[in-house]
Amino acid sequence: MCLLIETIKISNRRPLNIKYHNERFNRSRKELFGIESSIYLENEIQIPENLTDKIYKCRIIYGKQIEKIEFELYKPKIIRSLKLVEDNDIEYGYKFSDRSKINELFEQRGGCDDVLIVKNGFVTDTSIANIIFWDGVKWITPSTALLRGTARQRLIDNKSIFEKEITVKNLHTFKKIRIINSMMEQELNGGVIK
Repeated sequence: MCLLIETIKISNRRPLNIKYHNERFNRSRKELFGIESSIYLENEIQIPENLTDKIYKCRIIYGKQIEKIEFELYKPKIIRSLKLVEDNDIEYGYKFSDRSKINELFEQRGGCDDVLIVKNGFVTDTSIANIIFWDGVKWITPSTALLRGTARQRLIDNKSIFEKEITVKNLHTFKKIRIINSMMEQELNGGVIK
């Protein structure tokens, strides 16, 4: 079985949103490997002395146990345009390290910065993030997301965003689009595609 990845934002030498990363990490281990015991990532992440107060990406590679923990300086991706691509068979319910299918879809982006994946007529995610839409009153996230991201779940729990089915046919009704993942800003201020 393919290894999984947990990507955690490190800011001011501290891991952010750790509760949600722990939940997904341990749920994946339980569902895929039958492991009942929990590992708490805050006890496993040792911030290297040479890391400054800048933003870093901590990548935890794991299967039944943690295989490797890596750190790299975060370089934000600027996404200003999305191309709709359809794949009715794609599955990505777990954050596997094998992203070959998603990478194939990303290659179809043409002149756009990223893709917006559509499955059976329903909007799901981009290649790197969940997505939210502003309807003029509130932020909506597709209930058909491929991966239930940690930032997405935190915003749902805080009632900052709400789940709803979004089809390609009703995309035109939204005023703004924003992509969200664990590395992007945690609040709804910026990253908006108009």
